[in-house]
Amino acid sequence: MTHPDIIGPFVKPFASDAQDTCVTVAPTTDGGRAVRSSKNPELGTQYYDADEWAAFIQSVKAGQYDL
Repeated sequence: MTHPDIIGPFVKPFASDAQDTCVTVAPTTDGGRAVRSSKNPELGTQYYDADEWAAFIQSVKAGQYDL
């Protein structure tokens, strides 16, 4: 399976903790995002196309994942 190229750096969210236990996100050539663990990036990267990423962001903004 081929994945789009990563075209920017992986960045951590501003709210990440000091133990580095969060995900990092980088843009890809198809307008989507590549996501990986900040603590264990060697475990692999997940790729989301632009539509998948937009749906995720929309659901976060709608409060779907609020505790």
